[in-house]
Amino acid sequence: MTQIEMLLKYQEEDAKLLKVEREVASSVERKNLAQAVNFVTKATERLDALDGKASSFGPLLEELRKKCDELVETLAEFENLDEMLEEGGDISFYKRNIAQITDSLKNLRQEVTALGKAVKESDEEFQTLYQKNRAMQKQGKEYQETYEKYKAEKRKESEGIKTELGRLAKDIDPEVIKRYQTKRSEHIFPVLCPVKNDRCTKCGYELSLVGKEKITSQGYVECENCHSILFSEKK
Repeated sequence: MTQIEMLLKYQEEDAKLLKVEREVASSVERKNLAQAVNFVTKATERLDALDGKASSFGPLLEELRKKCDELVETLAEFENLDEMLEEGGDISFYKRNIAQITDSLKNLRQEVTALGKAVKESDEEFQTLYQKNRAMQKQGKEYQETYEKYKAEKRKESEGIKTELGRLAKDIDPEVIKRYQTKRSEHIFPVLCPVKNDRCTKCGYELSLVGKEKITSQGYVECENCHSILFSEKK
């Protein structure tokens, strides 16, 4: 049996291992866990943001309170308006000032109302998200346990395949196996593909003149497009 034939037998067994790996990667158990982890991660980030936002409400409210106190104090200065007028004060000037202060107080009242609404909405969002996050954390632990159990079952299957691969590798040149494993690690599979009508049967790329000469002289060549190892099938 040639090295190519032995390597093809090795690849056939390796395909079983790849199938198990892909089953684990695309399993419902893994997807459920990934979704739970993603939710908890984003929820935690949002909760931290809401917590930071809540800490800013206090200073804002204090600032509005000070502005309100200042306006009230200013407005109090006009309590003796009659005496001011008797002393020759300009009534239109006082009216304009009182109107401006009244408008400012009205605007402040609106700001306080808006701030109160923001505080309420932020608190409601925090409480709702906090409860959902706790529930998902609990669910995530269950998903983790289910996934670990599923992986353990698949691990037994893959270990059996790896044992067979190890047995097959003993009859193959170490340098050939090393090159094969390098291709495998680069997510190239199948690593070995036959040539048909001077084309790679994996990607359909036509061999160059140099490629044709190599495959004729040494029996194999690397595809210039998909980088699989191409070989000539015996006729």
